[in-house]
Formats: sequence, C-alpha cells, structure tokens
Amino acid sequence: MRLEVDIASKTFTSAAGEVHDVLAGIRFTLEAGEVGVLVGPSGCGKSTMLRILAGLDPDYRGHVSRPAAARIGMVFQEPRLLPWRSVEDNVRLAAPLADEAKLSALFAILELDAHRSHFPGELSLGLARRVALARAFAIEPDFLILDEPLASLDGPLAARLRDQIAILVDRRTVMTLLVTHDIDDAARLGDRLFLLSPRPARIVAEVAIRTPRSARGDAAIATIKADIARRMAGDPTGRVA
Repeated sequence: MRLEVDIASKTFTSAAGEVHDVLAGIRFTLEAGEVGVLVGPSGCGKSTMLRILAGLDPDYRGHVSRPAAARIGMVFQEPRLLPWRSVEDNVRLAAPLADEAKLSALFAILELDAHRSHFPGELSLGLARRVALARAFAIEPDFLILDEPLASLDGPLAARLRDQIAILVDRRTVMTLLVTHDIDDAARLGDRLFLLSPRPARIVAEVAIRTPRSARGDAAIATIKADIARRMAGDPTGRVA
C-alpha cells in the first residue's frame, strides 16, 4: 500500500476575480504503516492539500495515486457530528457493520464508554474530537487523514488524546497523514515529517524520525524538535534522533 503525491499547483479565484496560488510543487510518498506529518504555518494550504488527497477536490494540476479501493478515514478540524444522533449512532452510521467487540475496544481506548448514549450537544470539544476519531477508526481505514485533530485543546487534554491516537495507529497497519502546525505533535506522532513553506506551500524539508514512538523520551523529543526548528529556519544540516 502506497500513496504517491505530485501536485504541480493549486490555485483558487477570489470573489473579486483575483487568482491566488495555494500549493506549488508538492511531491512525496507514504507507505503502509507510516505516519506522515505535514507541518507548516497556519493558512499555508495544509487543509487544501488534504482535501485533494482524499479525493474531495479534483481542481488542481498534478497527480495523486491512492491504493485502489482503499478505505479512507478522515477527521476534519471540526468534529462534524450529527447533532440529532447519539455518540454510538454517529459512529455506527459510518461503520454499520462494525464488529461489536472491536467497537467496544475503540470506545474504551478513547474513553467514550460512558458517553455512548450522549448527544453531541452534551459533549465537550475534547469528547467530540474523540467521537470523530472513533468514527474514522471504526471503518478500519487503509488511509487515515487527520486535519489538526488536537487544535483548540488545552495541553493535558491534547497530550492524552495524542497518546490515544498513537495507540490506535500502532494497532493496525494504516497509512496515516496528519496535518499540524505544532512541532510537538509532529515530533511525538510522526515517522516522517514534511515541512512546508508559507503559501504557496512547498516542501522545504523531509525528515525521517528513526526512534519508534514508544521509545521517544523527553530528551529524544527535544532533539527532534530542535532539528525541526533548525530546518524550518533554513538550516538543512540537522539530524533527527
């Protein structure tokens, strides 16, 4: 299983008729079992790129090759839950044939057991994001797309949810692409990082992290983050743990 991306350009035209460049020369591959992370400043075009990779936006120059018949799970920046459906129904709507034992294990990992019958209006943002993650993982995706899944969460809650994401992606061979502007998330979750420039986004560096997620202590994370910062500042000589 392999994702091949070659986006020559992506533009959009404003209501005033002005043409804006969003992406330019984006080329990378992602293999099964890898967590790739797109790291870049807000507004650089990361979410636009994800819509292209998911097949939601065909209006670009270039080519994207996804595995044939791959199941795609996507978590958007907003949870996008149906307010008139319970937590469990929101998940089962996406995965009506989900095995009960696997679904129960998924709810347990994401700490949703006590909320299966609750409705989205009764949930905090953190819980709503967990439901969105449960919905994406319930279909047992081959290709998982995560668009800023930890945005707007406080530090301890983001850290707990990040650990839960790590557990879920390590449980099965899923090709994962995460978008973030937070280098801490990138350093803790990624296997390969693609560092993006401001708009129009280009890949300015590709960083492979050799240390397994489970073995990344504070010292390793600090080294990785320092290397990312150097590369984003234009120094290509750094080395990652």
